[in-house]
Amino acid sequence: MSIRVLLVDDQELIRAGLRGILRPRYGFEIVAELGDGTSVVAAVGEHQPDVVVMDVRMPGVSGVEATRRVRAVDGPPVLVLTTFEDDEVLAGALRAGAAGFLLKGVPATDLQRAVKTVAEGGAWLDPAVTGRVLNAYRDGAPAVEAGPALEVLTPREREVLTLIGEGLTNAEIAARFVLGEGTVKSHVGRIFSKLDLRDRAGAVVLAFDHGLVRPEPGRDRRVQ
Repeated sequence: MSIRVLLVDDQELIRAGLRGILRPRYGFEIVAELGDGTSVVAAVGEHQPDVVVMDVRMPGVSGVEATRRVRAVDGPPVLVLTTFEDDEVLAGALRAGAAGFLLKGVPATDLQRAVKTVAEGGAWLDPAVTGRVLNAYRDGAPAVEAGPALEVLTPREREVLTLIGEGLTNAEIAARFVLGEGTVKSHVGRIFSKLDLRDRAGAVVLAFDHGLVRPEPGRDRRVQ
């Protein structure tokens, strides 16, 4: 089945480019397009997308506020796409609940992989801004003590947290361990509860902070 995508960007030229990259032949369907974030919640309700690809710098309702509104109604995951790299935008997008952050101008294959990963429940951080994304999230998130925090996890939960940090979706983690996806969801829920995590992005940050995941040159771009 095609991944259903809602595009939100105030520039028609950008949306046209995204339409060319996220075509049906590559497994995507653009179900709707918006020029700002004003009606994004209504569009989500009407078109039921699997993922929202969201610009952050738009007139009217910004992408950060629109992301917050989508997550407030338990909408689909949001992949933030922008040309801007300032820390305020990074912090706002992550705290609003974005599942991924990608700079415009990346190769088409990276955009396709990022949209697919986020739609399937994973997290994606553009390697060009990963360090600043992590710092921005840490600045606004409750501190987690480095020593005893992971001791509350079972060995399996620690393994699952590591794979979350690597950007794997629940389905991919289930395949890795030969488990049912429902079992993995239960592990993820317990990890979030034990470590007081709000979302998957927070789990990625914690996995980096505790050395479970380390940047490696040339590694898959979903998390570096």
